[in-house]
Amino acid sequence: MLKLPAALRTRNALVSVLGVILIAGTTTVVAQTAPLEPIQWDKRRLDQLDRNVRRLERAVTQRNAAGQPVIIEPDPEVVALQGRVGLMDRRLADMEATVQRVNGDLERLTFQLDESTRDNAALSTRVRDAEGRIRAMEAAAAREAELNAPIPTTSPTGDAARDLTAAARLAASDPARGDRALQTVVLAWPDTPQAAEANSRLGDLRVSAGDHAGAVSAYAAALRGWPTAGWAPATTLELANALNATDRKTQACTALTEFARRYAEAATPAVRTRAAETRTRIGCPAPAAARRPG
Repeated sequence: MLKLPAALRTRNALVSVLGVILIAGTTTVVAQTAPLEPIQWDKRRLDQLDRNVRRLERAVTQRNAAGQPVIIEPDPEVVALQGRVGLMDRRLADMEATVQRVNGDLERLTFQLDESTRDNAALSTRVRDAEGRIRAMEAAAAREAELNAPIPTTSPTGDAARDLTAAARLAASDPARGDRALQTVVLAWPDTPQAAEANSRLGDLRVSAGDHAGAVSAYAAALRGWPTAGWAPATTLELANALNATDRKTQACTALTEFARRYAEAATPAVRTRAAETRTRIGCPAPAAARRPG
């Protein structure tokens, strides 16, 4: 049998022993009943606790004097509870370590995800740029193939006037396609006023593109037979300019002479003024007295 240590013979030791006995003895009851309200430790209760401790002290002293030492054994439930608490402490420590590792992994994953997001954004931008360049190349190739294809010789609308109107409208927005459309008018409706006007407009497009030789051919085709349409006087002046630009001054002066003979009288003042300026700039001699074409 274990004897009670001398330190437990003091009042403080007895109070501790009493507290353990009270806790151990009431564990089962508390677990089976509703939680009790906390004890209000007033003077009366403290005095009662002090008297109980003194009685316990006297009882322990008497048993020790009688050769019957007091044996204090731990409550098995308390021991089991302590074991479970220790196990829970170890599991909690393991969980804390696991959470720390998970947090570290999450931080690394977040950093990697940010890097991947930036890389994906940069890659998406490059892909979009590449797709845009490819589409532009495909469109340019398709346009080049269209512009280099043979000129159609059939009317798209079945009417010369509508063909010319559509071609002129297209030439204003897309000169290259408009050029092909005007050539289609010339081929689909030869020897018509619409074909002559289409050649005049083709000459204007050639001048805008810097192709003065091509302009001379188009203007000459438009003025074949010296038409009396409203565009003819201005086209004659453009023919003279194109001839002069291709170092054919004599023919340019001849075109200005034909203007004076055929169109000057019916031309507007603005066109006559342009004719005089063109003659001076090219250096052509003054025209003879204008006469009606015979």
